Amino acid sequence: MSDINELLKKVSAKLEEVDGKYSKKAEAALKEAQASGTLSSETKDAVDKMATEFNALKEANKTLKASVGDLEQHVAQMPLANAQQVVQTVGQTVISSEALKAFAASIEGGKRVNVPINAALLSTDVAKDVVQPQRLPGIDTAPKQRLFIRDLIAPGRTSAPAIFWVQQTGFTNKAAVVPEGTTKPYSDIQFETQITPVTTIAHMFKASKQILDDFAQLQSTVDAEMQYGLKYVEEQEILFGDGTGAHLKGIVPQASKFAAQFTVASQNGIDDLRLAMLQAQLARFPASGHVLHFIDWAKIELTKDSLGRYILANPSALTGPTLWGLPVVATEAAAFQGKFLTGAFNAAAQLFDREDANVVISTENSDDFEKNMISIRCEERLALAVKRPEAFIYGDFTVPAASGNSSGK
Repeated sequence: MSDINELLKKVSAKLEEVDGKYSKKAEAALKEAQASGTLSSETKDAVDKMATEFNALKEANKTLKASVGDLEQHVAQMPLANAQQVVQTVGQTVISSEALKAFAASIEGGKRVNVPINAALLSTDVAKDVVQPQRLPGIDTAPKQRLFIRDLIAPGRTSAPAIFWVQQTGFTNKAAVVPEGTTKPYSDIQFETQITPVTTIAHMFKASKQILDDFAQLQSTVDAEMQYGLKYVEEQEILFGDGTGAHLKGIVPQASKFAAQFTVASQNGIDDLRLAMLQAQLARFPASGHVLHFIDWAKIELTKDSLGRYILANPSALTGPTLWGLPVVATEAAAFQGKFLTGAFNAAAQLFDREDANVVISTENSDDFEKNMISIRCEERLALAVKRPEAFIYGDFTVPAASGNSSGK
């Protein structure tokens, strides 16, 4: 430890030596200028500049001395081997600095001295955490898919464990002109009861209690990520749930297959969606939206006419995604690439929330209390009622014939 103190003394002595040399030269210059009587404006400016630089050096020297004092206290608390490394690294860097030597030798060097102590402290053989790295604000979270399918569907709430409704499944219309005094015909209307259970979507996460207590932003990020995880699975269930076990009975498995009433010349994706709207209209349920993959929507937006002009898109002024007057919801679901879903989302389906997405934290799960851990649970309960499956049209986009006039699929 005596070697360490000796090296720290050398650093302080070197700083004192530099300060002394500068002070003497600065004072001599000032006296010489004052002895000549009236100062010219040029000389006065030079003297003022010198005084300013001198004061700046004194302040910098005070800061360096304070840093050495802090270093002495920090070193005193370190293991001996680490302390020797740190002091030798800092001390030798300061003492051997060419900038410091040049400054001590010439008054011209008194503008500022830059001794790269931080660079030395960040070397791999220096004790850990001597210099703290800069921490960027916030948390860099993973990118997320935009979820909008729920927004197309009529909302609802329930306090029951299942949704029960009566659905009309058929109607044979026998209405006719009847002569007076004859028997009236009977029409036939069929009904069927339907039931869909409330489903739970949930997941859990474990974390250190200290981490979440000390870093509030981390807790809010965990909450947001867990709720997003629920919504992502909810999106998949609304679209593709097969109704087995606890799964929702989704829209796609129940939708009608796309069957165009007719074809058009050079048919492409724009035409397909309009013909799907017609199919829904013929089922007496006017469509209220389209769902398709991001790639297919990009192809539609980039469709051009024979002169190379965009048919739908305006590159200089982006607008909300709409086609044939209906909103377009783009999804990342791989199963949707090359396919589309058009339908009366607002009239033919309804989503019932039994329990909104919520986050619950507990310290009493398993051995959490003993290990100072916490268990975080995020869950929601909901039911989906697809009341009129024939109002949804699901199918493949037409692959257009090879042509230079259209880039749509």
